[in-house]
Amino acid sequence: MRPFVALLLAVAATLLLFMISLAIGSVNIPLSQVANILMGGEAERETWRHIILESRLPAALTALLSGAALAASGLMLQTLFRNPLADPSIFGISSGAGLGAASVMLAMGGSISLGMASMGGYAAVMLATFLGALAVTGLLVLFSRIVKSDVMLLIIGIMIGYLAYSATSLMNFFATSEGVKSYMVWGLGSFQGVPLRLMPSFSILVLIGLFLAMMTSKSLNLLLLGDAYAENLGLRVRMVRTGLIVITGILTSAVTALCGPIAFIGLAVPHMARLAIKTSDHRLLLPTTMLLGAAVALLCSVLCSMPGRGGLLPINAVTSLIGAPVVVIIMLRSLRRMP
Repeated sequence: MRPFVALLLAVAATLLLFMISLAIGSVNIPLSQVANILMGGEAERETWRHIILESRLPAALTALLSGAALAASGLMLQTLFRNPLADPSIFGISSGAGLGAASVMLAMGGSISLGMASMGGYAAVMLATFLGALAVTGLLVLFSRIVKSDVMLLIIGIMIGYLAYSATSLMNFFATSEGVKSYMVWGLGSFQGVPLRLMPSFSILVLIGLFLAMMTSKSLNLLLLGDAYAENLGLRVRMVRTGLIVITGILTSAVTALCGPIAFIGLAVPHMARLAIKTSDHRLLLPTTMLLGAAVALLCSVLCSMPGRGGLLPINAVTSLIGAPVVVIIMLRSLRRMP
């Protein structure tokens, strides 16, 4: 009974925080006006309609989808590699996205040119970030077909991340001050910068990834038994491993391309879900993790945009405050279990 209660509470928390994120911000808008605008009614002030529909609603949807995507990615990787500290950044996927963004901001002057065609600004950064994350995912998929050991694949992912970070550092050293500032701002992460016109494509991509993740629940349960036992039960471990990496790469690259590298959600939220429902059955654990990830991301977004500061806090400053203590607690609990 407890897992279902926790699941319902996660749904309620996500819905509540979604509404709070629409109502709270630097501009005070009455709740009645927020509801009226969302239902298509007339607003007392046209600026309120613009703030709700063009700023707060995209930010809330982005936080909801991004939190669910990153949390699900972290859970899949932690189960696949049986490592409680595994998350998308460990495998270099976030570093690959950062390398793509750095290539545009630091090395190409903020634009991409291919023959007579060129692309600049936000679109160029988003495309390069997405391609950088997918390139690292492709490398991991390639190595997953060659390397049989999960531990070796984990080490390879870490090394790919270091290589991407090294290349980014070199570009940072030789870049202009404007480029360095732009890249630094992107690296802080934000749910606020996604325009409404991009929400349909972003939502479809993330929802497809989350649906595919849910389809892996049975395979993830079998992986908990060990690779050898899972293979005896008919699971094609290498194919499943490749599929999980691909799904993780799609979810992480989509989020990082639009929001920047978001820290700790993929690492901490799966542990919070395990503590909440007290089960390792991924048929319940995976949806609970997605909902908690969405709730945590929305909470962080609300804290970043609380009124009275005249500006927005960087999202990673808040996610680290929430995620780091959770990771420390998990490590201390693990030490207590050791003989």
